This record gives sequence, structure tokens and C-alpha cells, in this order.
Amino acid sequence: MRLRKIYNNYIRNNLFVKVILVFAVIVNLTIITLSYFLFTLMSASVVNGELNNQKQAMERVNRYMEQKYDWVQNTVQDIYRNSALASNASYFLRHSYGDYAQYLLDQNYAGGNESAVDILSFLSDRMEADADIQNILLYSADMRQLYAFNRNGPRRLYTTNPIRSYIPEIMAAEGPVAATPNLWIRRLIGQWNPQLYSMRSQVNDRNSLKNVGQLLVYFDAGMVSRSLDRSRTPLKGEIVVLTPDGQVLSDSANRYYGKPFPYMRQIGSLKDTVVLDEPAYINTLAQSKAGFTVVGITPKRVMAEAYTGLKRTIILISTACIIVAVIVPSAVIFSIARRTNRIVHFMRKVEGGDLSARLQDAREDELGQISQSFNDMLDELGRHIDREYKAELRLKQTELAALQARVNPHFLYNTLEVIRMRAVSQGATDVGEMIYSLAALFRGSVDAKAESTLGEELEMCRLYLELFRIRYKDKFTYAISCGRELVPAPVSKLLLQPIVENYIVHGLDSRRRDNRLTIAAAREDGLIVVRVRDNGKGIEPERLAGIMRRLKAPEAEESQSFGLRSVHERIGLTYGPGYGLHLESAPGSGTSVTVSWPAAEYGKEAGDV
Repeated sequence: MRLRKIYNNYIRNNLFVKVILVFAVIVNLTIITLSYFLFTLMSASVVNGELNNQKQAMERVNRYMEQKYDWVQNTVQDIYRNSALASNASYFLRHSYGDYAQYLLDQNYAGGNESAVDILSFLSDRMEADADIQNILLYSADMRQLYAFNRNGPRRLYTTNPIRSYIPEIMAAEGPVAATPNLWIRRLIGQWNPQLYSMRSQVNDRNSLKNVGQLLVYFDAGMVSRSLDRSRTPLKGEIVVLTPDGQVLSDSANRYYGKPFPYMRQIGSLKDTVVLDEPAYINTLAQSKAGFTVVGITPKRVMAEAYTGLKRTIILISTACIIVAVIVPSAVIFSIARRTNRIVHFMRKVEGGDLSARLQDAREDELGQISQSFNDMLDELGRHIDREYKAELRLKQTELAALQARVNPHFLYNTLEVIRMRAVSQGATDVGEMIYSLAALFRGSVDAKAESTLGEELEMCRLYLELFRIRYKDKFTYAISCGRELVPAPVSKLLLQPIVENYIVHGLDSRRRDNRLTIAAAREDGLIVVRVRDNGKGIEPERLAGIMRRLKAPEAEESQSFGLRSVHERIGLTYGPGYGLHLESAPGSGTSVTVSWPAAEYGKEAGDV
């Protein structure tokens, strides 16, 4: 219900909100889709990069293990290359240690390089040259004895009894070159370091090529992991070196030493990802000569951490793009919406009858053109209304003139002239003057002309004021001034007399002896301005505000101030709403009425008439 109310109030009848919502949905879906595909591509690139780094690390491990394999094989080859050393090695493996010692003495090597021909000294020197070697074991198949070199202890000779030990069978059995140290051999030599792997090679008699023993070397598996730590690129996941039967030769994570690798079946899968203890990426690299396999394992969880920062970055950039892509167009659309709403509001205002309103939009786009066109339409409508109103006004004036024509003006003029002459003959000169002014005033009032000149209007005002000057004698005076060039200016008939009459009715105080009224006509900034000033009682501010309000009120709404309102409306209808009457007054300071209209327009109207 609440969502429906929001839809009805803000969306249903609001075109621009609908546009913004549709645009926002399209933009969001587009940016989210592009961000998803970008994240997919870039995350796949990151994964491939990490897997390539892992493959490079696996190749380094493989090369390292091959070096150890080559070390063992080269050691045996070095023995074969030295005939004396090869003979002594064969003698050592076929005889007891005491016989071998005596054999060396009998060979009389005094003063020579004994280490070059003594197999034990030769192996001891080779072990010292490689810090990764923990033990070197030289096994005699004929004597069933094991000579052990220990990096951290003395060299010892162990005799193995096939009845009580499995070592002879272990040494006789064939197996991979790379393996983990045998438990029985560990127990015999006391070597319990779990991080060891072994490389072995058969030792044959140089002459008969018969197998006389085996060389077994134990290497520190931890050196493999330390070699990876020296890499510039951090390794994701772990690298495990395995034998074919699942024994762990090296483990960078130190998790599987001393036990079989539990996921040998998954390692043989051709899939890129398998499930171990968790889903993981698998890479394998087999070594055929030594028989070991290098396996790279990277859990997907660890790999995901590699592009977590990328994910945050894409989310931040996408969010920023969405915000910019929605807010900026929304601001533009809201700006257009405000302009459109102003046009709609303006249309409703005009529909309510306010034809003076105008749209203020200086832009030249479509909405600006609509605004200008609407203003032009209102201007043309105003001119049309003015023409129709003036035609109706002239019709009424014609009807009034026709009504006035029914009275014989000559009869009235003659009668007033007889009365004036009788008053003068009786010595009442002031009465005669009043009758003369009244007759002249009446003659001008019943004139059928719709317009008159400014000079004629001022003369009508003078005749009207002269009546009251004679009536009040020395209590009232007046003054009229007008530039010579303004006398022929055409004006509407009876334009100024209602203002003068308003003063006589409301402003003149018969108890005062200094009542004065001035009428001044001048041309100012292309306007004809007539100012009527008096020194009468003035008008209270509240009453003055009411008069100004009534000047603009329709005739049916107010019945007061008819004369002033008639003048104001006639000027406004003829020359526009910017022209008309303006009143200024203060209690005790008199009143000033200013009438203004365009001088050029009068010239045009006069030409038209």
C-alpha cells in the first residue's frame, strides 16, 4: 500500500522521474554487467599469473632436485673416472674395514694425496662441499655393512644382519632413485629428522661391472622451501615433491612430512581444479630420471585473496561510475523538469486570467523557444484584446454621443448666455464669470470627439477650477503649466478632469485660506508626465494603500474611486499595464498624482485617428 502511494504521488504522473528511473536501471545494469565481465577477465588473469608464478617456482624446485640427483650420479662417475679411487672403492665394498685399512697401508701412499684415492676421505670431502647433505651412506652388498657419514656426528660403520634387520633386503630391492629415508635405516643411524629425502645410486665394480654396493645420500628437504623463500615473487599455495607411491620428499607448507600424501588419486586427475581438503588449483611437473613429481597446490580461497583488492577496486570504481552516471544526468533532467514545470505553472496562471505574466528563459534550446513563442502568443493575444476593447469602448462612446445629441446643445448655450448677460447687467460679475465657465465646460463635455489635445484637456481643467476659484474667492488658487510643444499632443477625452474633481471633493478645505492646486505637464525620457499637486489634507497610509488596490480592482468588485480607476484603466488599456496613475500622499502634506504615458504612442495614435 505504501509503495503504491509513493508511485501515485511521485512517479505515476511525473514523466521526468520515470525517465530518471529507467535511465538509472539501464546504467546500473550496464555498469554492473561490464564490471562483472571485467572482474571475471581480470581475476582470471590474476589466477593465470599466480599459476604461472607457481609453475616457475615448481621449475626451480625441479631444477634444484635434479641438481641433487646429478650430484649423486656425478659423484659415482667421479669415482669411476679415477682408477685408483674406483679400485679402492671396490675393495672397500668387498672386504672388512680392517682389511681396507691394511690395504691402504700396503699400497704405500705415504707422501701422496691420500684423499684422492681413499673412498671414505673422498665422500667426506664431497659432503663438506654441499651444506644440504645431512648423511652419506655407503652400503656393501657383499659384506652387508653400512658406512655412515653424519654432518653433526662421527662417521660409523654398521654391520647389518639379515636375520635381525630388513636393511639388506631394502638395499637389494629396486626402487625410485628419489625416496624418503627408510625407517630401518633411520633407526640404525639414529637420524630422525622428518624433513629429509634421499637420492641413491648403485656402485659397480669397474672391471666386472658387478654391483658391489649402493651410495645413498640424505638431503635436507627444508633447503627446498628456503630456496623458494628467496624468490622475489611471493608464492601462493604450496609446492610438494612426491614419489610415485605418495611419499613426501619436500613440502613447502610442512604439513605432510612423515606420512603418505593423502590426495594421490586427485593428483592424477586431468582437471585444473580438484577437491582436496578444500577446492584447489593443481599443477604437476614429473621428473623421469629421478622418479619424483613436483606438485603445486593453491586453494581457491588463497587464490581469491590475490584478487580481493582488485575486487574492491572494481566495486569502488563501478560505484563511482554509477553515482556520476546517475547524478549528473539526473541533475540535467531535474533542471529541464524545473523549466518545464515553470512553463506548466505559467500556463495555469495564464489560464486563470493573468495575461500580463511572461516567461523569463533566455536559453535558445527547445524549452527556451517554447517560452519565447508563448510570450509572443500572449503579446499578440494582448494586442488583440486591446483592439477589441478599444472597439467596444468607441462603440459605447458613440452611443453616448448619440444620446447626448438628443439634447439641443444650442438651446442650453443660448439659455446660459441670457442668464450670464442678466447677471452682468445686474452687477453680479462673478456670477457671470461662473456661468461663462460653466457654459464653456459644458460645450467641451458634450463635444462628440473621442479624443482631444493636451491643451484642450488643460483648458477644461482650468474652466472647472475657475468655477471653484470664483466660488471660494480668496480661499483657493490654482496654477497650470505646460510646454508649448506638448499643447497639441493628443490625449483621451476627460483624462485629467476626474483627478481635479477628486481634489475638489476630497482635498479642498473650505476653512483654510491657502488652498492651492498646481498642474504641470512635461516631457521626460520619452514620456508625457502630468503632475497634479495640492496642499490639502493628505491621505492616511492605510487609505492610500486601499486606493492603490482599488485602482487595479475590477469595476464589479469595487464601486469607490471610480474616476481615478477609470483614468488608470483607460491609460493601461491604451498603452499597456506599465502606465497609468501613481499617488503619493502623507497626512497634512497634501497629495501628488502623477499621470504618465508614452509620447511616441500618442503621436502614432494621432496619426491613426
